[in-house]
This record gives sequence, C-alpha cells and structure tokens, in this order.
Amino acid sequence: MHVKQMNLKKNMTIKQIIDEFESSGVLGAGRIGRATKLLSKMICDEDTNVFLSMAGPLVPGGLRNIVGQMIKDKQISVLITSGANITHDLLESFGGNHYKNYGFDDEHLNKEGIGRIGDVYTKNKDFQVFEVEITKIISEIAVETENNLISIKDFLWEIGKRIEDENSILKLAYQNNVSIFAPGLVDSMLGLQLWMFTQDNNLTIDAVKDMNDLSNLVFQSKKVGAVLLGGGLPKHFTLASNLLKGGVDSAIQITMDRSETGSLSGAPLEEAKSWSKAKSKSDLVTVIGDVTILFPLILAGALDSLEV
Repeated sequence: MHVKQMNLKKNMTIKQIIDEFESSGVLGAGRIGRATKLLSKMICDEDTNVFLSMAGPLVPGGLRNIVGQMIKDKQISVLITSGANITHDLLESFGGNHYKNYGFDDEHLNKEGIGRIGDVYTKNKDFQVFEVEITKIISEIAVETENNLISIKDFLWEIGKRIEDENSILKLAYQNNVSIFAPGLVDSMLGLQLWMFTQDNNLTIDAVKDMNDLSNLVFQSKKVGAVLLGGGLPKHFTLASNLLKGGVDSAIQITMDRSETGSLSGAPLEEAKSWSKAKSKSDLVTVIGDVTILFPLILAGALDSLEV
C-alpha cells in the first residue's frame, strides 16, 4: 500500500483536511487522522466512558471553553487535571483574565506585578481577587463539611456549586455531574490558599478517598477511553486507576515530551500495556505536538464526523 499524496483546495472543511491526513496515513498527518477517527469512535460509543486528562497550562492557553463545552455535551465522564488549571479556571470565574503581548523581560514583568507562562501573562491584582474569593468559598465549605474531612473531588464539587460563572469548568462539571480529580491540588495557588486557611481553621483534605471514587467510576464503566492532553501526574493518575480493571480500552495522547529519558510524560502509550494500564488489544494513538493546536483540530474533525 503506497502513501497517498495530500491535496488541498479552497474552502475545504476541517474534516476534509483531516481526511487527507488520514489517507496519507504516515508521520504526524497519519497520527492526527487516526486520533480524530478514534476520538469520534470514543464519543459515539455509548459503552465507552471518556476520561480526559489535562496537564500543562491549557486553561491559560485557551482551551477553557472547549473543555467546558465537552462537559456540557456529555462527551467526557471524568476530568483529571492539575491544581494549576483549576486555579486558572477560578481566576477567570472571579473576573480575572489571561493576557498576551507583554514581552519577555521577566525582571520588568516582576516589577509590574505580572507573571509569565510562556507567552501567557497573569496579573497579581487578579490573583489578589482570587485569594479573597476562594477563601470565602473555602470558609463556607469548612462550615458545612462533616467531621472537617473532605476528598479533593468533593472539595472541587463544592467549589463548583458556589461558582456563578456559567463558563467555569468547575461550575459546568457540577451542573452536569462530571467528577473532577486533581491529585496534585496542593501544588497550585489554590493549594496554597487551602494550606493558609488550615493554619487557623480545621479542614482536612482526604486525598486517599479520591481513589475510592475514581476506582468506582472505573469499575462502573463498560469501557474506558482516555484522552491525555500532556503528561505528568494527570496522565499517570488516569492510566494507573484503570490498572485495577486491566487497563484502558483505548487512548489518545498529545505530548511534546520525548521517550528517551524514561519519563511518563513522553512514554509511548504502548508502554502502558506492560503495566496493564492499557489492555493488550487496546486502540492507542500518540500524537507529537502542541496540545493547544492539535486537540482543537482533532476534536473539530471528530465532531464533524459525528454530524455526517
């Protein structure tokens, strides 16, 4: 079978372009084509629960509404992410923003009260509002929490219940009964505010209880399809939880990390089979590249396929 050369013409749809990728079938284009087809299959299959893993600065990077819409459209069953992405979701919920075009003079940025994430910027004044607002919410949760003990998942659920912003990922997850897990919650500005609150108040986070809730979701799923945006702790938490049932049935990962160092973030998905984190006959696609470019493209192509 030979490589089909791709063709472009004016006014092509995203699906038509990705169809050209798939028909070529090789290198990055082939991987995008296969990932798009697999994502469409995951979303269409009523027996498959999609676990979305999200690492890296994806909310600051512009994917907030995309993830929120997937929650509203019942395209994901579980979200596993970093404390940082949750923090940045709340930052916008409290009226803050993420900014661009401030330049890369970091010492000057520091003097101006601006923090940098690549070429995304945040302002200290927005975090000051965040600190005030999240402390109010944590105080309410502490008063209502039985025995002053709460899991991370339930803590985020209670925050989502209290958020007014209809575009908030946490709010939408609460409204649509989608569980959010953040195993590294303490390693974030939200975690810092939580720690500061506990210096004078009695509230304990039970991280182990999350494993009870997540394992229940795994065992309740006939099949699990994992969509892994970036690597790190969210990727591992997603795959490791499915080890309990022999691994995921299918998975797509988008990463820019390399495999040579042995880190999980760059590990090919096939490696997960050796740990029973992916089943021996699972359908797996790894796409190398920037999540903020590739995931919207792959998702758009998958959604176009659903409408055909």
